[in-house]
Amino acid sequence: MRNITKSIIFGFKEILNWHTMKYIMISGIIVSVLWLGIGFVLWDKLIALGSKIVELVPFSMIRSNGAWMLSTFLWFQLTLITFALFFAFLGNLILRKVSKERYAMFSFIVLLASALLWGIVWFFEGDYIYAQFLKLMTWLPFETVEKGIASLIGLYIIYNAIVASMLFLASIFSEVIVADIEKREFANDEVVRDNVFKSIKYTIKDSLIFTFLSILALPLLVVPVVNILIQIVLWIWLVKNTIGYDALSLTHKNVDKELFKNYKKDIFIISFITVMFNFIPVLNIFGPFFGLVALFHHIKYHTKG
Repeated sequence: MRNITKSIIFGFKEILNWHTMKYIMISGIIVSVLWLGIGFVLWDKLIALGSKIVELVPFSMIRSNGAWMLSTFLWFQLTLITFALFFAFLGNLILRKVSKERYAMFSFIVLLASALLWGIVWFFEGDYIYAQFLKLMTWLPFETVEKGIASLIGLYIIYNAIVASMLFLASIFSEVIVADIEKREFANDEVVRDNVFKSIKYTIKDSLIFTFLSILALPLLVVPVVNILIQIVLWIWLVKNTIGYDALSLTHKNVDKELFKNYKKDIFIISFITVMFNFIPVLNIFGPFFGLVALFHHIKYHTKG
């Protein structure tokens, strides 16, 4: 467990290293612009799809889930606003006190602190906030509630597309990213380069399966608690399969089911932490790269040991 903890810490540090971050930023910009553009073009169709899903569920359940979704959305917004305001007023002062090399790490910590701050507020006042949104849902006409929930479903679809696409690009950039880590951390070894195309094909296959399962699960999006559990399960399945194969294929020439079993627990732990990135907008683009780096680092040390 100590070795995996070291690799997790290394993963957090490495995603703030400029060599890795430039690939994260390139991927994040490409994916965000692409899917926001597609979302803009197809928005009416996404709303229509969301409305059809909403029509399948009793109004009482829609009202309850709508209040829960709005409460969660408010937490996201307050986290980002707090982060933005902090740097708007104190950014220049901080830049004078903190070196450029540590500025990215400091920004990351501030974002986590913002999420934690509002998480504490929701922990103690979450029931009250939910109750207020539930009242709002009761006052609003069904048509307005339906359209609001349909819009959130549309955003959910776009967000999931961004998550899956970031994993795909992390897989494409995996070899060049870990090659740099190899030179710095494992000077006498070389990255296995025989499985690059196999890894990308594996990622595409898993992404298609994930898309299919997500479509099947769409009607459950309006069921409180169930929706978040299903989403976590789907994300973990996609992440552990994708980064698991990527990391193993960069450290072993032959990747089979037995090799997966040997690292099953380690892959699950790192995949779970990776999935947690998806619950914080903006940070979600770092998740796949963190998972890949942390797991590669862990497997490499385990192999050498």
